Parts: sequence; structure tokens; C-alpha cells
Amino acid sequence: MSQELRQEFGRRVKELRARSGMSQELLAHRSGLDRSYIGSVERGERNISLDNIERIAAAFHVPIAYLFAAERFPVTPGYAKKEFEVPFSERFKYHVDAERKLLAFQVNGALSGQDAEKMSAILLNASSAFAHGELNLLIDHREMKASDGQPIVYSPKIADMAISFQQKMFAYSNNIVVLCNSEFMVNQMDVVTRLSGVYDKSAHFFGQDQDILGQAYRLLDIHGHDLVQTNHPKTPASFSIWLSDSSLST
Repeated sequence: MSQELRQEFGRRVKELRARSGMSQELLAHRSGLDRSYIGSVERGERNISLDNIERIAAAFHVPIAYLFAAERFPVTPGYAKKEFEVPFSERFKYHVDAERKLLAFQVNGALSGQDAEKMSAILLNASSAFAHGELNLLIDHREMKASDGQPIVYSPKIADMAISFQQKMFAYSNNIVVLCNSEFMVNQMDVVTRLSGVYDKSAHFFGQDQDILGQAYRLLDIHGHDLVQTNHPKTPASFSIWLSDSSLST
């Protein structure tokens, strides 16, 4: 690996670590590598092996290929303390449509572990009113962004909690649609839903609002939603759809 490529890969690791709320110590722990090794990778000093690239990708809950994708982020931390100063009620909103058997919720900004526990309790309680397998979920993560306006994804703790939450929701859910803020999140959702066992029910969209909302509405057989609307004009122009199950296609 050339020095230029090592430096480019190192910055990439630093970017993804920053936007997923990980310190070097935490990334080292989750990848089974030494903290000093992670630091040297980020500085472009290591001719990293494919085995260790695979370990780092797994720690981010993404496939190896995504580590070399074109999507880029700033290296500023996405989970600073100030991100949690916004009231929980402004960072999490949900709506239950009993007639259409649809549960929709939005996450705006970052979530702490305590926030995620509270959110899970609220959503599981709302889901309990429905029979097994009849509830559709519409999850809007388009505005999961830090105060710098750039996307963030689930922190490792939140990703682990999401796996447990999805397993509990599995019995109630029919189709699950996640509107993502980046290709990073699409890749993370794909891995997380595989681990939780809901991959075959789940579709993850990223792109222009009008396009992805149209896809989501068609999959869920609805014509719109008061909570989840086209109101994010800064969504990037690139468009990527990951459909987990051919039965969801139109």
C-alpha cells in the first residue's frame, strides 16, 4: 500500500470513527487491536493487512467495501456533550396510526444510551397494541446529524441496543422502512438488521427526499405521512436503495 493510500485510508478510518462516536480506545477494543495501532493507522503509518481492515469494518458495522467508498465526512466528533443539550422531546418524535397499522418515528440529532432505552420502551409499548406481524414501521433518520450539520450514525452502544430492540419488535413487524442520512447509515443498517434477524423485512433508503419517500410510501401502501414528509432540502443528490427482500419490491 503506497504512502498516499495509507494516509487516505487513515483519514477515512478517523472520519468514520468520529461520526459514530468512537474514541481510538473504543475502536481498538471493538476491533481487537491496540490503541496505538489504531492511531498509527489513522496517521497513515501502517501498511495495514486485509485481516485488520476486516476487523475495523466489523467494528463500524459496515462491509469492507464501504471503507473505500467515495462518501466523506469531517473528522470532528459527532457525539460531543453539547449534542445532548437539546431536549429529548425534540430529538425523538413518534406517531401511531392504528387504522393503517403504522408506527412512524423520527430521530433528530444524537441519542445517548439512556435516550435509546427510553425510546425503545415507548415504541415497544406502542407496538404491544397490535397483533403479531401486522405492524409496519417507518423510521426517519434523515436528520440524525450533529450540530455541524453533518450526518452521524449509531454509536456502538446504540447499535448494540438497536439489535436487541429489533429482535423484540420482530414479532410485531411486517415491513420496516428506514430513511437514512448517508450511505454509511445504509451500510450500518444492513449489518445491524442481519444481526438482529429482521433483514428480510427491512428496506434502507438514502437519497433525494422525493425519491426515497415515494419508494417508502409505495412499500408501505400509504399516500403520505404527517410526521415523515419532504422537508429536508439538503439531502445529498446521490441515491442508493438497499432492498432486503424481493417481496418488498413494487
